[in-house]
Amino acid sequence: MSKIISIATSVPAYKHTQEAIFEFASQIHSSNEEEKRKLKFLYRHSGISTRYSVLPDYSCSTKDRKFYSTAEDLEPFPSLEKRMDWFNDYAVDLSVKAIEDCIEGRINKNDITHLITVSCTGMSAPGLDLLVMEAMELPSEIFRTSVNFMGCYAAVHALKMADAICKNDTAANVIIVCTELCTLHFQKESSIDNLTSTLLFADGCAAVLAKHDSSSEKGLILKSFFSNVAFNGKKDMSWALSSKGFLMTLSGYVPELVKEDFDKLITKALAKGGIGKEEITYWCMHPGGKKILEAISQSTGLTTEDLKYSYEVLNDYGNMSSPTILFVLKKILDQLNKGKTNGDNILGAAFGPGLTMETFIATYG
Repeated sequence: MSKIISIATSVPAYKHTQEAIFEFASQIHSSNEEEKRKLKFLYRHSGISTRYSVLPDYSCSTKDRKFYSTAEDLEPFPSLEKRMDWFNDYAVDLSVKAIEDCIEGRINKNDITHLITVSCTGMSAPGLDLLVMEAMELPSEIFRTSVNFMGCYAAVHALKMADAICKNDTAANVIIVCTELCTLHFQKESSIDNLTSTLLFADGCAAVLAKHDSSSEKGLILKSFFSNVAFNGKKDMSWALSSKGFLMTLSGYVPELVKEDFDKLITKALAKGGIGKEEITYWCMHPGGKKILEAISQSTGLTTEDLKYSYEVLNDYGNMSSPTILFVLKKILDQLNKGKTNGDNILGAAFGPGLTMETFIATYG
């Protein structure tokens, strides 16, 4: 088995209030005062106060925009090429910052044996893995791989990979880095999917250091994983390439799917892990949105207090796709490190296109 030794996070320079993003969004998504009023209601009840972006545009004056056109209609609208150029310009620094914070005082950068990069918001070759290697001057023979286009559950998939590596190599020092710049892909057409994406998504990065569980360092020992796909939600959550950027489909039916299937998922995950629900100390749920967290509560009976770290991350950062669950897990690990008491159990879950649901169970020790 493997052990998560450290988690570090990083965010871009621009911190936007939800109110400021609403003002930007209402200019392009509201054609009249009635539509603006309805949109404002959604933003006020989103459970989000602030979000981060590599773009200053969401709260600066029109003339000071750096990414979007200064024209009222935002034309010419940013091309896919421009979005990928910005991703490559900003994703590397965010990734390096998170990795350096993650390994500081624990291992030297030259001791990293495996690098797993995760993203669904940037695609290129050479990709983020090679760009990070070059920026950090990591050994050229390092094992590297990438998890691409899996969406919000991809961090759990990367943890599975790290766990398999550490089981096979007791000397492995595996770095996972999840980097998403979701705000590069906001769209101006006033569809429900575009309104939802602009309402929820943000930019962020998280890095994890994983070792074999024989390490004497305190951390989260990964005990088991369980996943399931609800194909009846295949068309309700998707992520596709287009000439205008990446297009998100996130229908209002997703919370209903979660409410219908989630308790069954948790029951099966607990059974596979050989642990009872009453033995879980911390619940690490991906805060895909306020309605998602409410659906989890309705399905499982978990309280707002049980999900407090998920609500805190949603409030402070929004939905950053793959790094988001690691932001929640970091809060839990920081809390556990204060007490340093062995035996606390964590169950984590994230959702993504498919509709795919991934879970893990870990124990602090």
